[in-house]
Amino acid sequence: MSDITKVALDAMGGDNAPGEIVKGAVEAVQKRKDIRILLTGREEVLKKELASYTYPADQIQIVNATEVIETAEPPVKAIRGKKDSSIVVAMKMVKRGEADAFVSAGSTGAVLVGGQVLVGRIKGVERPPLAPLIPTMKGVSLLIDCGANVDARPSHLVQFAKMGSIYMESVLGKKNPTVGIVNIGAEEEKGNALVKETFPMLKACSDINFIGSVEARDIPYGAADVIVCEAFVGNVILKLYEGVGGALIKKVKSGMMTSLRSKIGGLLVKPALKETMKDFDASQYGGAPLLGLTGLVVKTHGSSTSTEVCNSIIQCVTFKEQKINEKIKAAIQKTQEEKND
Repeated sequence: MSDITKVALDAMGGDNAPGEIVKGAVEAVQKRKDIRILLTGREEVLKKELASYTYPADQIQIVNATEVIETAEPPVKAIRGKKDSSIVVAMKMVKRGEADAFVSAGSTGAVLVGGQVLVGRIKGVERPPLAPLIPTMKGVSLLIDCGANVDARPSHLVQFAKMGSIYMESVLGKKNPTVGIVNIGAEEEKGNALVKETFPMLKACSDINFIGSVEARDIPYGAADVIVCEAFVGNVILKLYEGVGGALIKKVKSGMMTSLRSKIGGLLVKPALKETMKDFDASQYGGAPLLGLTGLVVKTHGSSTSTEVCNSIIQCVTFKEQKINEKIKAAIQKTQEEKND
């Protein structure tokens, strides 16, 4: 197996494309020699962006793609109609084995559709979930699913728990990671129909460390390593997480400027506060992988800066080294064999 990880990067997707995307690619190759980036997008635009940087030329290659899928476009129509878009061209390289991974800050809908239609699911995976790492008091937790499957079934959530456990153990080094299902109370009998039906199924799984229900208020304290939910709930949790974090930072900053005493105090605590807030900066963990596909697909925030793009690219190296797809495939196959016995 090659020691080089080839990442197809959608250079035209996201609010800050192509500037921050290209900058993130340059930062990644400046940090790592074991990465090759295939920038997909309009060649003349990307050449102009790259001209501003000094970087190892053999680590970044432009792959011309003349079309761009916009965020507001219907995903299925866009994937089928814009075959020369930066997303489609990049994903097809993953499908053909020309790239090990795909990273995009573009249309979430197009990435989700393209992942399933172009890259394809691992046999036996019912629904691929989006799984971002979120900061907690204990480090990070994996929120699965946060946007791919709004109308999930209990069997989907069980697979999410298994795939999430594999990811946390292999990528983050969490031995026997704890798994919790998002609920409105700690009691087993609480929850909606989906949670009530899923709970005993998770409880019966011998290959995961299920600890029961997790309330939303306990998530920031690191209540479980893997937080399982369907995409509607997961997306609300993620967006509220980001919103509260941003509002809290602004409130603290404004409070430090109310008087001379608070300004002096602010200067004294600034180094410690800056270090603390760094732990709660989600961008350092990269993007959200779409687990359960035959190739790696990573979705970063639409507003991603070069830092998150860079970290998402580097994240792909660990994913490849730890053979996450192979481990998920083996786990799903084992489950199917047990059902057949």
